[in-house]
Amino acid sequence: QVQLVESGGGLVQPGDSLRLACAASGRTVSTGVMGWFRQAPGKQREWVASITSGGLTDYSESVKDRFIISRHNGKDTIDLQMNGLKPEDTATYYCAATVKYYRIVRAPRMYETWGQGTQVTVSS
Repeated sequence: QVQLVESGGGLVQPGDSLRLACAASGRTVSTGVMGWFRQAPGKQREWVASITSGGLTDYSESVKDRFIISRHNGKDTIDLQMNGLKPEDTATYYCAATVKYYRIVRAPRMYETWGQGTQVTVSS
């Protein structure tokens, strides 16, 4: 069984940067795809970014050119570097992993393992 643990959330001001981390333990997910999703109150869970085992990345239009996803430590750990944060980035951010797919997948149902979430609040 795989467990994912996120860290790094917090309260920041508009324009600030924040770095989230997610570490997998238990069974390895190094051959699969890992990603980040977010969910704001009253809204559906939204895909943010994903990275394959080989390092290919993709981003939602709302975060492209501001966020950077990276993968390391034997490929069981991912980070999300968030720059130029905006109030609309406020949400609970979830790390997710799948070992059933090797290409970028964006739908939440494609991921079988999820972290508990970490809160990011962007406010002045």
